[in-house]
Amino acid sequence: MSTSPSGSRVAEPGAATADRGQLHRGLSQRHIMFIALGTAVGTGLFYGSAGGIQAAGPGVILSFLIAGAAVFLVMRALGEMTLREPVSGSFAAYASRYLGPFAGYVTGWTFVFELAVVIVADTAAITAYMAFWFPEVPAWAWVAATILVVGLINFTHVGNFGEAEFWLTLVKVGAIVAMIFGGVILLFTGASTADGTQAGLANLVDHGGFLPHGILGVLTALTIVTFSFGGIETLGVAAGEAKNPEKVLPKAINTVPIRILLFYVLTMAVIMALVPWNQVDGKASPFVQIFEGLGVPFAPHLLNFVVLTAAVSAINACIYASGRLLYAMAHDGQAPRAFTHTNRGGVPWLSVAVMLGVMVLGAVLITVDPNAFSLVAGVASFAVVLTWAMIFLSHRAMRRRVAEQGAEPSPFPMPLGGVGTYLGLAFVATVVITMATIPDSRQALIIGLVWVAVLTLAWFVTGVRKAAAVHDRTGTLPVASGEEAAASHR
Repeated sequence: MSTSPSGSRVAEPGAATADRGQLHRGLSQRHIMFIALGTAVGTGLFYGSAGGIQAAGPGVILSFLIAGAAVFLVMRALGEMTLREPVSGSFAAYASRYLGPFAGYVTGWTFVFELAVVIVADTAAITAYMAFWFPEVPAWAWVAATILVVGLINFTHVGNFGEAEFWLTLVKVGAIVAMIFGGVILLFTGASTADGTQAGLANLVDHGGFLPHGILGVLTALTIVTFSFGGIETLGVAAGEAKNPEKVLPKAINTVPIRILLFYVLTMAVIMALVPWNQVDGKASPFVQIFEGLGVPFAPHLLNFVVLTAAVSAINACIYASGRLLYAMAHDGQAPRAFTHTNRGGVPWLSVAVMLGVMVLGAVLITVDPNAFSLVAGVASFAVVLTWAMIFLSHRAMRRRVAEQGAEPSPFPMPLGGVGTYLGLAFVATVVITMATIPDSRQALIIGLVWVAVLTLAWFVTGVRKAAAVHDRTGTLPVASGEEAAASHR
């Protein structure tokens, strides 16, 4: 079945449309732009940033700058491939095409694993946020309420997901902008904490210097803040359901540097100027802790509402992305065929149900170990960098194939070309080596490596290897280009 990018359905090639579900292109430019914004602002910033601050002090600003530069390279590499072939399988589909079915299989399932881990982390965050207001209510009640809300959003038409992300992101972005302006006002009005500590830019250098733990602290924080950017690849997945991907994706991707500077770097600078970095204890969101310590009326409650919104938004986006990726992988023989079925709204319902089940498991984990967030975040960071590595390697292989076949160059090329790809891979290597070196993150690395080993074993002992071989398109370019590419899956 072939349609234009603005058509309502996207069919898989070689599929009989009578017996296969179909996705709908129901995401508008407004939805795509806010998905791009929302995926960069989540629990990693509002809650997980405390770990980065403790590891590097004010030097965490450098960690965010380095990770942010890597994010931009990832998104431009993904963007160049996506503009050539905007499909729901995104980077897993590109890894399958340019590196082989096994690479696509590992990439896809690792990203699904990443999203599942992030869902667990955000579930833990939600229970912590609600305990701020209702400490007597059991955590399972809030998990059940969240499952109901995100389930209703994700079981319906994709446009409802886009609309929900639009409003949730509007709350997050508005709050961050207000927090930055409010923090600057507090700096210039001479605010102080309950113990008399004065707010000011001097706090960035007065407590052990800008790099109190040296470069090692910056590298340690790098393994933590990478988790903050996990899920930004969802923008590539959303391209498979965008109405005009060749128009909206470049605009969304090119906003990445501005978002990083505003939402992370400037926010961290304001926070650590308000309160010395060594007073951030990590027991609550640093945003809530700082404004509570400064005695700003109602600010802790407002910020708690915002961070709660961020966690719900992150879970919502993770469920959406995992469903679309499993849908595409199932069509490629890399996941159970049951994941190809969609409901009347074009939603792959089974994957949504599975991820809601992950939330239940997350609730159990939280009950057993309330302090599991740091380990979960570390495992997610490993999955993030492995996914990014596959994106860079796929991009390198694609450029080589384009040159060999004399195809038209991309209208949205990656900055620095091949050099940008190698810089991105260098970032990935740095994070992995640091995780192996630092005892606190080594356990997360081991769990990640065990995950890859399990995937590899499953590839050889199950039927997935043969099923994936049927769809092997390694090294080939899409048969269509431009607008026609948006109408085909491969």
